[in-house]
Amino acid sequence: MIEGRATARFVRGSPQKARLVLDLIRGKDVDKAMSTLRFARRAVAKDIEKVLRSAVANAQQKEGGAEDADDLYVRECFADQGPTLKRIRAAPMGRAFRIIKRMSHLTVSVGQRPEKMAAVARVGGTDDEAVEPKKPVKRSSASGGRRKVTAKKAAPRRAPGVKKTTKKKTAKKASKKSAD
Repeated sequence: MIEGRATARFVRGSPQKARLVLDLIRGKDVDKAMSTLRFARRAVAKDIEKVLRSAVANAQQKEGGAEDADDLYVRECFADQGPTLKRIRAAPMGRAFRIIKRMSHLTVSVGQRPEKMAAVARVGGTDDEAVEPKKPVKRSSASGGRRKVTAKKAAPRRAPGVKKTTKKKTAKKASKKSAD
């Protein structure tokens, strides 16, 4: 299995903005990822494309990598926080505002997709080798299992335009009538 990895360190730009672009290419084939980065409208996309090209080149340099370069996909990619430059901008009335200039470390790893193995049934095996299917385990609510859902009774519907009255209001009205 061919793998390649590349890292660009101290790239000017916040890692939060870089992660938005990296999420677009994660899990895609290298060709699709390249075209996605080429048409992304973010400044960091050019830096990520550069790192992706380097990761593909690193994968091709390994033994037998030149043949299977078309089968590569973006296995993992992430942006880590780099050092932060702190600058000061003059503000009114003798104050100062802080400007934070962030840097990030971009890492892209490419590899071949794992081949899916088909399940092969054993023919002519003995009874000792036969595998019994597993029974589902019952879970209690204490062990994190789901609770049983109980149905709630629906409240009786009222005709439209009929107001809801409470006992207190009717009791007050009755006491007012008896006082009159």
